[in-house]
Amino acid sequence: MSPAPDECNRIRAAMDRILASHSEHSNGALTIVALALEAQVPRNALTQRHTGLKAEFYEQVRSRGGTPDSERRLRQQVRRLKEIRAADAKEITQLKADVEALVGALHQATVENSHLHQQLADWRAHGDGGRAADADDAMNAAVVEPAVSRTGPAAVTPRPRRDPR
Repeated sequence: MSPAPDECNRIRAAMDRILASHSEHSNGALTIVALALEAQVPRNALTQRHTGLKAEFYEQVRSRGGTPDSERRLRQQVRRLKEIRAADAKEITQLKADVEALVGALHQATVENSHLHQQLADWRAHGDGGRAADADDAMNAAVVEPAVSRTGPAAVTPRPRRDPR
């Protein structure tokens, strides 16, 4: 499809209307989409055929102290992503600390369990007069709570999942 003969003129007139805040066919946003709507041409007329006019439009927007809407949206998205990245880094640091505390608590519980098994084996080996069965029952019924500092797993609280948007 070949461009309309007056396409460049329509685009320049639309530029003037948008920059003067007198748009007739668009929302007046400082974007190529709004410029194409205002000029009543397809968007690819600006992105493929008339790239010079597109560059001229953005240059005029910047020279008047304005920032194109697309650039403003991108900057806002970059800010938001940087905030999310910082929050993620903080969460990763906390999770690493939690892992170390949990590994320590697991090690302590394993050592205590091994010690208790050794005590039971010693009791059985020394002929306790039938008390080994009672000791088995007592040990199975006992709840062994490892001594864990408040910075260990007891201090670990689940965090709600963050919305990825």
